[in-house]
Amino acid sequence: MRTSHYSNIQISAVSVCLPQQTREVDSYVDTFGEENISKFKKMTGVNAVSRALPEQTAADLGIEAGLNLFKNLKVDTSKIKIVVFVSQKPNYRLPSTAYFIHHHLNLSSDCVCFDINLACSGFIYGLNTVAGMLQSYGLEDKALLITADTSIKSLAPNDRTMSMLFGDSGSACLLSKTDNAPQLNFAFKSDGYRFKSIITPSGAFRNIGKPTKRVKWSDDIFRSDYDTHMKGMDVFGFSISDVPALVKDFLNHLNKTEEDYDLFALHQANKYILKQLSRKLKISFEKIHLILDRYGNNSSNSIPLVLADIYGENKEDENSDIFMSGFGAGLSWGCAEATINKNIILKIIKSNKIYD
Repeated sequence: MRTSHYSNIQISAVSVCLPQQTREVDSYVDTFGEENISKFKKMTGVNAVSRALPEQTAADLGIEAGLNLFKNLKVDTSKIKIVVFVSQKPNYRLPSTAYFIHHHLNLSSDCVCFDINLACSGFIYGLNTVAGMLQSYGLEDKALLITADTSIKSLAPNDRTMSMLFGDSGSACLLSKTDNAPQLNFAFKSDGYRFKSIITPSGAFRNIGKPTKRVKWSDDIFRSDYDTHMKGMDVFGFSISDVPALVKDFLNHLNKTEEDYDLFALHQANKYILKQLSRKLKISFEKIHLILDRYGNNSSNSIPLVLADIYGENKEDENSDIFMSGFGAGLSWGCAEATINKNIILKIIKSNKIYD
């Protein structure tokens, strides 16, 4: 377990943007049949997913979340010195999409920009990366973490295991350097030996020239190597064994228990996994706020979406002690704990804005 601790960095704002479209899982009945739909909904808990327009990118959703944050919380954007974009759906091979975001947010050139290629653990990894960098900056300097994905763009349309599961969204999280910040703590693990567990084999430079035509795989689903594929049982085993083991180790490291937290904002993989985590960790399921029934699995953006869904309408000037955990492709998994003022978490917005 790799840990890190910060006493001078705080989460100052959270904004989430969804596309305006929603697709009901029941609308797939003609494709997959009523029996498969019923089984899927029972296992995953997903009834609907947010769905971006074909030409709308993860960056578009992230930019809208950022602009909403600036507008509602009157942020001095000249103080933003770092922009990090966490996504597996960038705009381009080159340059990093963070520069596209930097441009459309009209930020100062006195700024560091880069992308992080991570999925479901991305918010936790991104927070730690930004916090570590911001430590060396001046007081009152700020950083912007954008997490966003449009997962549907790399899923085979007849993949009954994944096409109904993933939703699209973007978020902007503002971090500030300050002398009086509550403690921000992290723990991480990685296992590259299982990198094939969640993979899009082609589309980069390892498997150049692979056929784009979809063919039937051993599970009777038509895919190409340009479609994301997940080894379901491997990922399930990882999620209910490695993830709770890290959570327990981290809680022991902090000398804390469930009672110390108001909310466990966990990656929304599926309902069955969340129930297993609740059981194994002896966490009341009421403390795990379920959102995937309405939005689906939102990859790197699951945790900000949980925060916005539960606190976005709550404008009380009151702190909440939150335990967060993200886990997925890599394989990668991480935990964080933070005290966050509910007042800085904005109401979820929807937009189909597209930036050129």
